[in-house]
Amino acid sequence: MSAELVDKALELLCGNYIFPDRAQAAAEGIRKRLAAGEYDGLDEEALGRRLTAELFEVCQDKHLRVRPRTEDAREALSKAEMEAVWAEQQRLTNYGIARVERLDGNVGLLELRFVASAGVGGRAIAAAMELVSQTDALIVDLRKNRGGSPDGAVFWSSYFFPDGETHLNSIYEGSTGQTRQFWSHAWLPGARYLDRPVYVLTSASTFSAGEEVCYNLQALGRAVLVGETTKGGAHPTDAFPITPTLEITVPVARAVNPVTGTNWEGIGVQPDVAVAAPEAFDVAYRTALQHVLASTTAASVLAEARSALA
Repeated sequence: MSAELVDKALELLCGNYIFPDRAQAAAEGIRKRLAAGEYDGLDEEALGRRLTAELFEVCQDKHLRVRPRTEDAREALSKAEMEAVWAEQQRLTNYGIARVERLDGNVGLLELRFVASAGVGGRAIAAAMELVSQTDALIVDLRKNRGGSPDGAVFWSSYFFPDGETHLNSIYEGSTGQTRQFWSHAWLPGARYLDRPVYVLTSASTFSAGEEVCYNLQALGRAVLVGETTKGGAHPTDAFPITPTLEITVPVARAVNPVTGTNWEGIGVQPDVAVAAPEAFDVAYRTALQHVLASTTAASVLAEARSALA
């Protein structure tokens, strides 16, 4: 049974990975171990852990994993079925928006646990941005963000730029050999968040599309990153079922930032203000309040800001 699972995993790897030479090198090593009987007797979960570790040894790619499928996804074998499962997961978790708040001193706070696709979560994203649209500074907490959709990252990022003229990111697609450019949206539902400081909180767990939001805003000078270096996964990924209960996630594309000419794969996004993740909110909030004290004339807001700092 292990041989069939390994063969299927390697077929999906070699047929879809954005770096074919790395896929072949990893597959050769795994086939040798398979022939030597090293996977005999492993159940699916143990086999997944073993293959993931061996793939990482060669490919150094944190998106490349063999893992058990979630219970909701076990009956979803087609692409359309997988998309339906993902859409439902986004709905049940409020499209990744865990918290929206106006803090004392008229500072906005958004906590995003993942990045919903724009087509599914656009209304919720617009509603969240509307609720912080009148604040004098904004904190975006991505410390628990584990990724999501590239087009969702572009949708969120677009709120911090004035028009559709900002080139945010590009993605090279391995299957077509073409590079797709992602620009800020020319039109958005609700008000944009312009001419006010944005502080993005990061941790060593911030991953994938969450990192893209960080990287986009930092590269374009639109946000100050506060916290830890992020996890380092820049390759858009598809999940392919090996069995109804086991899948392989394979990077099928790679990001190319138009400012840096590269991405954050393997190295993470470096913060502008490096502090331990649990301290990042206090540091960012203190900085935001100092900005409010220096820039606003509203007596009630000034009183709130002074009290919060004290």
